[in-house]
Amino acid sequence: MIEPTTAPAVFRKTMKKYGDRVALRKKEYGLWHDISWNEYYRAASRVGAALISMGLEPGDCVGIIGDNCPEWVIIDMGVQCAGGVAVGIYATNAWQQVEYVIQNSESKFFFVENEEQLDKWLHFKGNAPQLKKVIVWDLEGLRHFRDPMVMSFEELMEKGEEILRQQPDIVEKRIDNLGPQDLSVLIYTSGTTGPPKGAMLTHRNVTWMGQAIAIDNPIFDTDEVLSFLPLCHIFERLFSVFAHITHGYTVNFIENLDTVTDNMIEVSPTVGYAVPRIWEKYYSAIYIRMSDATWFKRMAFGAALKIGRKRASLMMGFRKVPVHIGLLYKLAYVAVFRKLKERLGFDRLRVAYSGAAPISPDVLHFFQSIGVNLIEGYGQTEGTGVTCVSRVGRVKFGTVGPPITGTEVRIADDGEILVRSPSVFKGYFKNPEATAETLREGWLYSGDVGEIDEDGYLKITDRKKDIIVTAGGKNITPQYIENKLKFSPYINDAVVIGDGRKYLTCLIMIDEDNVVKYAQDHKVQFSTYKDLTQHPEIIKLIQGEVDKVNEQLARVEQIKKFTILPKKLYEEDGEVTPTMKVKRKYVNEAFKDLIEAMYKGRR
Repeated sequence: MIEPTTAPAVFRKTMKKYGDRVALRKKEYGLWHDISWNEYYRAASRVGAALISMGLEPGDCVGIIGDNCPEWVIIDMGVQCAGGVAVGIYATNAWQQVEYVIQNSESKFFFVENEEQLDKWLHFKGNAPQLKKVIVWDLEGLRHFRDPMVMSFEELMEKGEEILRQQPDIVEKRIDNLGPQDLSVLIYTSGTTGPPKGAMLTHRNVTWMGQAIAIDNPIFDTDEVLSFLPLCHIFERLFSVFAHITHGYTVNFIENLDTVTDNMIEVSPTVGYAVPRIWEKYYSAIYIRMSDATWFKRMAFGAALKIGRKRASLMMGFRKVPVHIGLLYKLAYVAVFRKLKERLGFDRLRVAYSGAAPISPDVLHFFQSIGVNLIEGYGQTEGTGVTCVSRVGRVKFGTVGPPITGTEVRIADDGEILVRSPSVFKGYFKNPEATAETLREGWLYSGDVGEIDEDGYLKITDRKKDIIVTAGGKNITPQYIENKLKFSPYINDAVVIGDGRKYLTCLIMIDEDNVVKYAQDHKVQFSTYKDLTQHPEIIKLIQGEVDKVNEQLARVEQIKKFTILPKKLYEEDGEVTPTMKVKRKYVNEAFKDLIEAMYKGRR
C-alpha cells in the first residue's frame, strides 16, 4: 500500500537518507560536475525561501522555461517546497504560446534560462501584470541588461540564503503544511486538438506514481539516467524529478540536444527512456552503419540478427526458448551485439522505455533482438504518465503491457480506454467543461481506443478521433499502417488519409539523413530539400518501401497513392508537438492541395 504524501516531504526524506551521495550531474567545459543530495536540497530551499519572502503564497503558480539542466529541477523542487505549483513551458515555444501559459496559469513568478527566453517575456510583459518577478539563470549577453522586473538567479539564491539565516524553518513549515490533495504541478498538454490545457496533478498523484513505476520493474538507488526530453513533459518529469526524489538514483544532464548520442556513450545509463522518434533514429543509424560495413561484418550482423529475432519472437510470444537457440544467441551476443551496444552507450541498459507516442512493433522487436530490453509503456499526462507497462522478460508483441499495479483499465462499449487509479489527475485548470468530459464517475476517459487480450495486456488501436471511416464504411486505424511505414529507415513519419474517401492515401516525411546518403550512394543530383523529395529516383525508393508495407496489409488498408512532403515539419510552424508527434489536423489543413491531388484521376 502506497501512503499518500507530498513531493517535498519525499525529497526531504531522500536527502536525509543519501546526504553527500551524487544526485545530479552536469557537463560543463568538458568536465562532469556532481551535485549531492544535500546541495540539491539546500539550493531548492534557498529558491523556496526567496520566493516566500517575495510574496509567493501556497497554491500560486510559477512558470519555468529552459533546456534540461540542474537549475530547472532545483527551481521545480524549490517552488514546490514553498507550497507553489511548478508550471513547465517548452523551451521551443513561440512567445505567443509562452504568454498563453503564463496568463492561463496566472503565474506569479517566471524563471527563464537565458536571453532567448527572456526575449519571449519582453514581447508580452505589458500583458502579464500578475507577474511579480522574472528570474534569469544564464546571464550570457545580459550582463548590462537592466529592468526592475528582472533579477538574476544568483541574486535570488543570495536572497534565499539571507532569509534562511533569519528564519531557518521558513521552508520547512511550508513543506509541513502541504497535503496530498494540494497541487504539485500544472502540465500543459501539447495542444494537438486546440489550445493547450493545464492538467492539475496533485502531490498524491506524483508521489504515488514515483513509487508505483518501480513496483513492476524495479528501480535502484545505484541507477543512472540521462535527462534530455523536455522537462515540462510528464515523461521526463517522472524520471528526472518524481521517481528520482523517490528512489535516489543519479540524473545526468546532457550538454545540449546535439550531444545526446555522445553523452549517452559517456554516461552509459542503466535505465533508458525516449520517445519513439529517438528509438527509430537509433534503428536507422544502425541500419545505415551496417550498409557501409565490410561484406564480412554485414554477413556476421545478418546471421546474429536472424538468431536474435528468432529468440525475441519466442520470448515475446511467451514461448520457451530452446537450448540451442539460447546458446547460439549467447554466441551472437558476444561476437556482435555486445560491441554494438557499447558503441551506442547501451551496454549497461537494464531496461529502456518508449513512451509519449506509439512505436512501431517492428522497432521494438529489433531492439529486443539485439539484446536491448526496450519496453513500450502507455499513459497520458492526465494519468501522471503511466497506465500500462510490460514487465521485464514479459514483453508481448504489439501490446503496451498490463496496467501497472494499483491501476484499473476497462474498455467502454465504443472501445475507448478508461482508467481508474490514484494517479488520475484533478482536472484541467480553469476548464470545468473539458474536465467533465474527461473525468466521469472516477474514470479517466483517455480518448484512445484499444482492447485487452486474454493475458490482460492492453493493445492500443488508435486515437478515437483519428479512426478513418472510408466511403465504403470500413473502419481503418491509421496508426497501425503509419507505424509499419515508419519502420523504413527512409521514412521519418507518415499521415494516412482516407476519411470518407474511396481509398487510402498517405503524406510521407522522409528521413533526411538516410535519404541524402542514398542519393549520394546512387549519384542522385539535387540542390534543395524540395528537389530531393521530388526526384524520380527518390519517389521510386519510397514507392518500394510503401509496396513492402502494402504486402502485409488487407486490401482495404493498402496505400494507393502517396506524396512526399516538399518541406520538413517544424514545431515552430505548429506542425509537430515538442515530443515530435505530427499534428494530424494541422497537416491535413496545411497540405490539403497535395491531398486533393491524390484523389483526382486515379492512376
